[in-house]
Amino acid sequence: MPVKIRLQRHGRKGKAFYWIVAADSRSKRDGKLLEKIGTYNPNTNPATIDLDVDKAVTWLQNGAQPTDTARALLSYKGALLKNHLTVGVRKGALTEEEAEKKFAAWLDEKGGKISGKEAGLAKAAADEKTKILTAEKAVNEARVAANTVVEEEPATDNEIVATSNEEE
Repeated sequence: MPVKIRLQRHGRKGKAFYWIVAADSRSKRDGKLLEKIGTYNPNTNPATIDLDVDKAVTWLQNGAQPTDTARALLSYKGALLKNHLTVGVRKGALTEEEAEKKFAAWLDEKGGKISGKEAGLAKAAADEKTKILTAEKAVNEARVAANTVVEEEPATDNEIVATSNEEE
């Protein structure tokens, strides 16, 4: 039975949410699945990916072929790297400890990149908020200045009327 690792769509229209599944390649997109490996939510920024890397590696070692999108997600979470290191251990190219060290180092590097992107997005949002706030303050100050000018003009007119009454 040919097995694929692919995405199974869930969620409502316009708010897609996917399960990452191992399924028979002949089954429908949202049909019967063999095992749920993880989830993928593209609606958040950055996209949320929850993946059981060990299950994914097991399916890859058993011959499951990921689709293009699933391959990108597996690569992003490190499942393809772990599979590659496992094959190297099986062939004797490196030891289990070396493979674990390499995978842990890769995860640390990847975690740094992700946290850097999240920090950049938070900073951009804060900058946008301060920009909007300063523009709003400028509009409010202009409005206050316009109101004080309008209030001063009738007072000068009243003074003119009062001085003309005093003259009579």
